[in-house]
Amino acid sequence: MRRREETAAPTAESVWREYERMLAYNESIQLEDTVRVNENFFVGKQWEGVESNGLPTPVFNFLKRVTLFTVASITSDRIKLRASPIDSAASGGKLRRAAQVVNAQLEELFERNSMPALIHEFMRNAAVDGDAATYSYWDGEAAAAGGGRGAVVTEIVPNTRVGFGNCADRNVQSQPYILIKRRELTERLRRRARRMGCRAWEEIKPDTDEQQCDSYKETGDKTTVILRMWKDEESGTVWACEASRGVLLREPWDMGLTLYPVTWMSWDYVQDSYHGQAMLTGLIPNQVYINKLFAMTMISLMTSAYPKIVYDRTRVPKWDNGIGRAIGVNGGDVSGVARILDPAQVSPQIAQFISLTQEMTQSNLGATSVALGDARPDNTSAIVALQRAAATPNELTRQNLYRSIEELGRIYIDFMGAYYGVRMVELDVAEEAPAQLLEFAKPALPLDAEGRLAVPYDFAQLRGVPMQLRLDVGASAYWSEIASAQTLDNLLAGGHIGLVEYLERIPDEYVTDREGLIKAARAAAGAAAV
Repeated sequence: MRRREETAAPTAESVWREYERMLAYNESIQLEDTVRVNENFFVGKQWEGVESNGLPTPVFNFLKRVTLFTVASITSDRIKLRASPIDSAASGGKLRRAAQVVNAQLEELFERNSMPALIHEFMRNAAVDGDAATYSYWDGEAAAAGGGRGAVVTEIVPNTRVGFGNCADRNVQSQPYILIKRRELTERLRRRARRMGCRAWEEIKPDTDEQQCDSYKETGDKTTVILRMWKDEESGTVWACEASRGVLLREPWDMGLTLYPVTWMSWDYVQDSYHGQAMLTGLIPNQVYINKLFAMTMISLMTSAYPKIVYDRTRVPKWDNGIGRAIGVNGGDVSGVARILDPAQVSPQIAQFISLTQEMTQSNLGATSVALGDARPDNTSAIVALQRAAATPNELTRQNLYRSIEELGRIYIDFMGAYYGVRMVELDVAEEAPAQLLEFAKPALPLDAEGRLAVPYDFAQLRGVPMQLRLDVGASAYWSEIASAQTLDNLLAGGHIGLVEYLERIPDEYVTDREGLIKAARAAAGAAAV
């Protein structure tokens, strides 16, 4: 890696000042308080800071169910990225092979980073905290295919630990610099700084986390580390350095990337701010209203729901049967000796308003009773129609998610061109050569059973390959998947599509060895054409 000259490099003091400006901006928009309150309400700590004095504090956390339902309806376990040359007509075999190699590597990276789980956590953070962010880095010690070393690792970063140089712009790649904060064990950080050549490694000291508001999260043996990334105008690549308070842990180095390895998505945009609005923020007053109604109803029932006995104390000295407790009076008309007072009635409007508030909140978010599984539609068409209607309010958020995943795919390709070097890859030569030619050349070529050839490939070539990414998203719900399969069955039975087209679109779980059947069908079609 190339190193930046000392005179042009950021210092530990300048990086820390930028970090303090990030904290000041977060404080100005009350980001820390908002995130803390939203997280508490999401997990069920909805009476935090309220002095109950022994009174009931009920929690009917319908917000968590609505939030998880909305996140699940937006995300999908069948998200795939496909790369293709921009000019497909004039691409030629070289660009097609490059796209084939990139697609195989993207599939491997999605599997390595457990992308379905990562996307669900990504969207959960956006819904609860307002923003979601990922950071990708190169792990040189990770095992790679073919016995090599090095892989791209992607992790989720809380929005309170990411700072943009331009707070009014939410576009990641146009930022003058990006800060990423993390907390590391002090002793481990000292050892790492010493290995990286930091002369002041002994001056690294533990500090408190200015962003942590909960006392149980405070630890005295950790140090705040700031990673600063910026784009160099001369080289056109991303540079980075690491600093703690008063210590430059790692000198500026060239990351070799042309894109910031960061993706960012807000649930709802806020003008002139890179931080967005969380879905949960606007729903908390509804949750508070329901909790208070339940609490007041409980207090009323506890104090006046049970019958009370009024007795003449001049005739009966003492009477106490518990629960409602007897009330003694001196004389007066108590129907001889005692009388029972009927309990007060709770207005039925309370239950009606609780139910109405919850139903309207869920319906406005697309979480209808049918979608949540509280009702049973009559047929599959009704299920699909209701599912589409429920997903409509969140369509913009879904498109923002897809845009973030496509940006992550471009970052992966950027890492491939910068770090992969020469690696063995498998090319599917069966798609480019006739079946008769492959059968003739098979004894001389090291082809596997599926017609793939292992060859070395220089990933540095990807830097000059114009490529676009296409996002293939499968069904995110069980019923829409069944409806899609039934539609494909009808198209095949009616002769409107061929067997290969059918197998390419049917889910993997429906057909065993689907890829093998596709290759066999293509080979049979090629032989019949000859």
